[in-house]
Amino acid sequence: MSGIVLHLLRHGVTEAEGRLIGHTDAQPLAAGVAACVARGAGLAVEAVRSSDLARARVPAQQIATRLGLDADEDARWRELDFGSWDGMALDAIDAGALAAFQQVPARHVPPGGEAWPALVSRVSAALDAIDRPTLVLTHAGAMRAALTSLCAIDFPQLWNIALPHAALLSLRIWPGTPRVGQIIGLVT
Repeated sequence: MSGIVLHLLRHGVTEAEGRLIGHTDAQPLAAGVAACVARGAGLAVEAVRSSDLARARVPAQQIATRLGLDADEDARWRELDFGSWDGMALDAIDAGALAAFQQVPARHVPPGGEAWPALVSRVSAALDAIDRPTLVLTHAGAMRAALTSLCAIDFPQLWNIALPHAALLSLRIWPGTPRVGQIIGLVT
């Protein structure tokens, strides 16, 4: 079996740049939407999905329309919930707590936020629903969680993979238990 191609596209720039935005529904900027639409143009997919947050949902809808497809929303593709840090400027967060979280997010959860293993679990469940060539408009954390689930890459190695706004990560995935994947491209 040749596997299924899965494209994960990070949302573009938003009105909340410079802030830690997880479940905050920051609005996308026109330039961010345009960057995603350009990146998604011409992809050979049969389905378009997105996080239910506007910064991913809006470009997904535009890409899907151009491809003659519907865009389906799935909250499992949301970013990590940063709890009380959500919406804060990075320099407003306690530097020691932020560093601990970035080094070992499974043990150092943002106050009132979501643990890294919970994000990996929900993204893994979303991956189980992929059954044909698909584009998912999502967030950097969810993309890293997919890499953990499919390719067994975890922290600190995940920080070595740059995922700027409108980054396109392409994988080939094979169904089964466990589902496995192979990185076939990264465009930043």
